[in-house]
Order: sequence, then C-alpha cells, then structure tokens
Amino acid sequence: MTAMTEKTAIVTGAGTGIGKSVATALLKAGWNTVFCGRRKALLEEAIAEAGKTSAKALAVACDISKADEVDDMFETVVEAFGRVDLLFNNAGMGYKSTPIDEIPVEVWNDVVGVNLTGSFLCARAAFGAMRRQKPMGGRIINNGSVSAYAPRPGSVPYTATKHAITGLTKTLALDGRPYDIACGQIDIGNALTEMAQPMTVGVPQANGSIAAEAVMDVQRVADAVLHMASLPLDANVLFMTVMATKMPFVGRG
Repeated sequence: MTAMTEKTAIVTGAGTGIGKSVATALLKAGWNTVFCGRRKALLEEAIAEAGKTSAKALAVACDISKADEVDDMFETVVEAFGRVDLLFNNAGMGYKSTPIDEIPVEVWNDVVGVNLTGSFLCARAAFGAMRRQKPMGGRIINNGSVSAYAPRPGSVPYTATKHAITGLTKTLALDGRPYDIACGQIDIGNALTEMAQPMTVGVPQANGSIAAEAVMDVQRVADAVLHMASLPLDANVLFMTVMATKMPFVGRG
C-alpha cells in the first residue's frame, strides 16, 4: 500500500467482542487500525492475536465518556497516521433487566455517558478531523443494536441510548454531506460475544417468560461493517440490520 491508498480506522471498544472482531477484520483488510478501549493490555492482546499484517495497528487507552481523553486520542491518531478515514462508534454498556423505578440514577448516567455521550464525543472529533483533512471526508459507522427499534424488557437506559444513536446517525448523515462525510448505522441482533452469552441460556421475554435465543457468529458483524466501510464515499449504507435469523426480534412483544 502506498501513502495515497492507506486508510486509517478507529474502533472503540476494540478490546473484546464486536469491537475486537471488527478491528481485527479491518486490520487484516489493509486498514491502519486504532484499537481503542479503556484497558490497554486487552487492546494489545487483541492486536497480537490478529497476527502479522501489512497494515499498522495502534492501541490507545481512552475513556470515551471524557472529552479530553477523546480529543487526545484523535490527536494521537492524526499524528501517527496523518488522517482519519473511518470511525466505528462501537463502545457501549448495558445493565441487567430492571424496572425503571429500581434503576439507580448512577447506572443511567453511566450508560448514557458511554453509549450516547461517548458516541457524540468520538463522532464530534472524527467529524472535525475529516472536515479539515485533505482530501476531505470519511465515514462514521454507529453501532445501534436492534434495541434502536424494539426494546427488551427492563432495558430503559440501554434502549433509550440506542434510540438516540439513530438520531445521531441521521443528523450526521445530513450534516456530513458538504464535507464528503458519510454516516451509517449497523443494528446488531444476538451476535455471540461474552456479553451475549446469557442469551444461549435464557433471557427475559416480552411475555414474562425466560427463554434461550438463537445467536450468530460475531464474524458476521465484522463482515457487514467491512462492507459498509469499503464503499466509496458517494455511496452509504444508512441502516443495516444483521441478526441471528431465528432470534425473536421480528414480532418482539
């Protein structure tokens, strides 16, 4: 790859799960990839597991809910690679199924801080970098979740933030037009990660029962994000849903 063809991607929450899978896929596909997360040791382990690649990998520890840390991360990335071509806004957190009146305010603040404020802060920094760089432009992909459309029982903080991500995606797609900045959203259902492991045993259903749900290989998510990322900037997947075929999403509730 020459300097003119090198592209740089940032993946948040890249130490585990979906983020790790996507960051690894981008790296192997030739993207210089920044593995971002709170625990640098996990990020470095993920990079080591990816093996030798023609593209470069960089581990950057960052709490995305803190504006100064996000700004510092983007400065580090631009200094290392010269530009930002892709942000996968993936980092997120949830909470156990709980009625709203039993959810501590601190939990609400934590979930909003990571899922929504963190996505805003990273998109803000990426948008600024993409608007200023030459050639101008880039792509932001937000991790929405099927909870952006239909909630699970007792999931007020998580579901509220994922509905908000949809608004962030649409507005970024609109505001990015003059600057060749594309924005899309991937809505994921039941990718088998450590976080989703309970689904294979049993999780609350809308009818009050507990039931196991079908899951899919997390690599399917990585493949989907890689497709979205590989499009030229004059084309955009605005919304994509990738889900376990037999999961109870269509008809949920």
